[in-house]
Amino acid sequence: MKKDISIIVPIYNSEKYLKKCIDSIINQTKKELEIILINDGSTDNSEKIIKEYKDKRIKYIKNINQGIGTTRNQGIKEATGKYLMFIDSDDYIENNACELLYNKAEKDNLDMVVCDFYREKEDGEKKEEKIINFKNTTIKETPELLYKVNMSPWNKLYKTKMIKDNEIFFEEDLKYEDTPFVFISMDKAKKIGKVNKCLNHYIIHNNSETTVRDERCFDIFEIIRIVRDYFEEKDYAKESLNRWIVWIVTNFTIQQRNQENKKIAMKFIDHAHDYLSVVVPDYKNNKYYEGRGTRRIIEKSRLLTKIYVRLYKIGNRG
Repeated sequence: MKKDISIIVPIYNSEKYLKKCIDSIINQTKKELEIILINDGSTDNSEKIIKEYKDKRIKYIKNINQGIGTTRNQGIKEATGKYLMFIDSDDYIENNACELLYNKAEKDNLDMVVCDFYREKEDGEKKEEKIINFKNTTIKETPELLYKVNMSPWNKLYKTKMIKDNEIFFEEDLKYEDTPFVFISMDKAKKIGKVNKCLNHYIIHNNSETTVRDERCFDIFEIIRIVRDYFEEKDYAKESLNRWIVWIVTNFTIQQRNQENKKIAMKFIDHAHDYLSVVVPDYKNNKYYEGRGTRRIIEKSRLLTKIYVRLYKIGNRG
């Protein structure tokens, strides 16, 4: 069968959500799919669930645990479809997601297509996450996409040739490994487009890596270095990149309220403000803070951020 899209699904102990994820893929209105399911050393019933499916489009790979970056990279190497998609095994997609993204890419000759998505809690509560609407463009033409498009790989379609020719892969030994992949893909894309519909359901779990911080939060500084090094001589990206850096570092300092270890939280806040002072010396006047209201007073202040984090922890213990 013709393979228009290779869908890469890294799987690790996802038995609770996996059937819904796979069902949403095999029931797509677009049928010309290659479904690459990579079991990254699961110790639950994930493999049993996978083997219940007899769909000939499924390519199943079983590995020892290597991490999501390595797993996605293996998927890229295995992919034979004209386009790539990534779906996390606890998420799912609308039944016409592949058709809409593929048709947009083909009609407008795009290297990359993004879409809106739902941010959904385990209890079913969901919220639409709307990315800025834009006409077909490039990063050179519209550099603000660097901070207005989310840095997750899963609500996007990529031309496989673009990814493989430019050897764009995920970081393998760092947390937040998807950020450089998405940034570089956007920059390499000769044309980026958007489907103005929510097509992905991104599931937020209680006590997940998304909501709970640990010492690996410091990996974000190495991720930023990788991105900065890539864009070092690309002047068209400088202002947008600095805005993104201020946003991501500021967000991570506030998120230290979810840090398991208070000493690590305080250490991170100190390091973050020192880092911004060097990398974006005028960061307190960055456009990111415009429209932030009174929140910016806390976000700009090392001391107030520490007080906020401590009070948040005390309040949640109560």
